[in-house]
Amino acid sequence: MPRKLPKSKPPKTDVVAFKVEAELADLLNKLPNKSAFIRKAIEAQLGMACPLCNGKGVVPRGAHDHYAAVLKEHNLHQCDGCGSELPLPLEPGVLDAENRSRLEQFFHGGPLYCDGCYDKAPTCDDCGWHIAPELTAEHYRQAHHD
Repeated sequence: MPRKLPKSKPPKTDVVAFKVEAELADLLNKLPNKSAFIRKAIEAQLGMACPLCNGKGVVPRGAHDHYAAVLKEHNLHQCDGCGSELPLPLEPGVLDAENRSRLEQFFHGGPLYCDGCYDKAPTCDDCGWHIAPELTAEHYRQAHHD
């Protein structure tokens, strides 16, 4: 039986441009494939509608009252490195500069590490996330398949 060839993706023909700060431009210019990284980041962000409000930004009062208590009670997550429990901030504004990249990595779908495990985990050459060596293959499969 002949093998089916995978469907090829349509060629990318449109160009989208936007302005960024110099620091972000420097970071993007260090990536091996800036376009693929930006496409994946946009797709990931657009696919993350809140499961409570379906992306509307508001929920009915009853849902708010119910889930506010649940979120306060269950705002801990285990470090993917050592297993220690870490509190999750509910507002991005409470992130200090030191913890911002570590927690943003988790909020964008990556592993959550405590400070010590984050510092020990090597940085992915493609996206800059800190990934423990034993999770590297899975990370590439999930985050960098093209």
